Amino acid sequence: MRIEESILESIKTKQLLLEDKQLINTIQEIAEQCISTFKNDGKVLLCGNGGSASDAQHIAAELSGRFNYDREPLFAEALHVNSSYVTAVANDYSYDVIYSRMIKAAGRTGDICIGISTSGNSKNVVNALLEAKNQGMITVAFTGSKTGKVDQIADYCVKVPSSNTARIQEAHILIGHVICEEIETSLFPKIP
Repeated sequence: MRIEESILESIKTKQLLLEDKQLINTIQEIAEQCISTFKNDGKVLLCGNGGSASDAQHIAAELSGRFNYDREPLFAEALHVNSSYVTAVANDYSYDVIYSRMIKAAGRTGDICIGISTSGNSKNVVNALLEAKNQGMITVAFTGSKTGKVDQIADYCVKVPSSNTARIQEAHILIGHVICEEIETSLFPKIP
């Protein structure tokens, strides 16, 4: 049955993640970079398209709102949430620069840009990561197993071991949650 096959595919993808110690170490390094950025009063800016935009917004909400428990908010923002800005820049300039233009305005040295692209080739995400590097930001890409343009740009590249968009996105939100949990428990240790 297709339902069982989809669930099994998702489990297999996550099992491959679990078995890849280098990838686990990369995820830990990203969490540590985020912790350091937040300790230094920096911010995390996220971007993506479609489902990846939803993932960017979801992760930003976990950080700026709360994740597992009440604590102080952290400065995290998904760059597509201002629809007036996005539509104006897309209309007046190009959809390819909607994120890089905001990175140029808001990004500072030591901040983090997380670009999410299952293909690794979304032009506006690629441009955002390039501009983030120009701003002295730490760059992170969440992508899939295929080689993409973000691979050569990002300081940290999380390549989910799948070429299936749904499985990649499911793993991206898992990884986002893992990073949020690491950040929250480190910066706001829960007192028993």
